[in-house]
Amino acid sequence: MADQTQPWAERTVEVPPQPGVVPPQRDPFRRGVAAVGQPRTPRTEQFPAVDPGDWTGDSSPRRPMGWHLAQLRRGGEWSAAGALFAFVCWGIWAISGRGNLATPLLTFVLSLLTAAGLFALARLLGRLVLERQLGRVRRSARGAHLVTALFLVGVGVAYLQQTEWVVSAWNWMTGN
Repeated sequence: MADQTQPWAERTVEVPPQPGVVPPQRDPFRRGVAAVGQPRTPRTEQFPAVDPGDWTGDSSPRRPMGWHLAQLRRGGEWSAAGALFAFVCWGIWAISGRGNLATPLLTFVLSLLTAAGLFALARLLGRLVLERQLGRVRRSARGAHLVTALFLVGVGVAYLQQTEWVVSAWNWMTGN
């Protein structure tokens, strides 16, 4: 009951409960009124762990190493075909030289290392352009393998252009 000496105080009237009638529920939340005397429930959930990727702005989920390796293998047939073509052309050029094979072998190894660097550069450009700028997810490495294969085919053609009997056979077939 409110204080009778203060006319502005709220007066509450007790209504006896009636059978079959549900009294209206008071809204537990009222603006400007704090819940006093109710025990505070302890926090049961832990604070979420902060992912370091959030600090760098990289919101992509972390994937296992097997997923990344499978992604790199997709399209590998292009690079393998280019490497096989370059190897056959290198073999024709190296055998035609009739000399020491150490220098031609070093040349071929350096060509393969250059192709691997080109593959890595193509992957890096794909990450920067496709994933960062366009927001797309790359599901394979086909583009990088195709660029690498085209480079290796060019290397193979360059080996053949340095072989005298291949050039003369080509000129004979084309009529030059």
